[in-house]
Amino acid sequence: MMNGFSTALSTEFLKLRRSKVTWGTFAALSMGPLALALFMWIVREPGRAAQLGLLGTKANLSGLTATWPSYASFLTLVIGMGGMLVLSFIVAYIFGREYAEGTEKNLLALPVARHWIVVAKFVVAAVWWVVLVLAVVTEGLIVGLALGLPGFSAGIAMGLVGNSLLAAGIAFLLVPVVGWITTLGRGYMPPLAFALAALALGNVFGKTGWAEWFPWSIIPLLIGAVGQPVAGLPAGSYLVLAATFAAGVAATIAQVRWADNAQ
Repeated sequence: MMNGFSTALSTEFLKLRRSKVTWGTFAALSMGPLALALFMWIVREPGRAAQLGLLGTKANLSGLTATWPSYASFLTLVIGMGGMLVLSFIVAYIFGREYAEGTEKNLLALPVARHWIVVAKFVVAAVWWVVLVLAVVTEGLIVGLALGLPGFSAGIAMGLVGNSLLAAGIAFLLVPVVGWITTLGRGYMPPLAFALAALALGNVFGKTGWAEWFPWSIIPLLIGAVGQPVAGLPAGSYLVLAATFAAGVAATIAQVRWADNAQ
């Protein structure tokens, strides 16, 4: 039984080894700390920024302050909100490439139980996601230290790492639904459209009393994208996230298991 999973997992990692998309996702998410650093510098040096034609006045109006607490807060926002989209793209790519490259029939013909194929793809997405988040958080810490922002402490750094990993973990609990939509839609566009719609709806419901219960509002609520960050989530939010994850995985497995009926 586990041999089937090991075979599927090693196959997925081999397919990913030469992919340039992994570097593309790192390039996309790593732009967040660099862009945030630019805004921090503009706020701290408005005169020099104005001489260079940068909009220092508007940056000040955005509520940014050139301090570590502000930098860490906005960096968590970047990783949380930007990460939701990037992770959706990762899962859409892992599942959708089989349809884009015409290899789904070969994949389904392998002597491996189809649920192991689905589980292996989600494991690869999880490993890819963890490595990416750790790399960007490390980059954010290095960039923040290089800026010499005031207010740095071990507590701020640990809070940044902890909140980023929590937001990343919640984002992963949401993403099996993207995998299911990819297999259902048999391509990249349906899951990407869904990811954008979910992000928009998450922000809308995040400003209502349903924020704790709507899965895609929980990250915006937690990291302060729709108001002040909350100190913690109620148990009900974690139950909603667990149910969303389980439903997404089960739906994806069912879709792949019965894929022959759709061909």
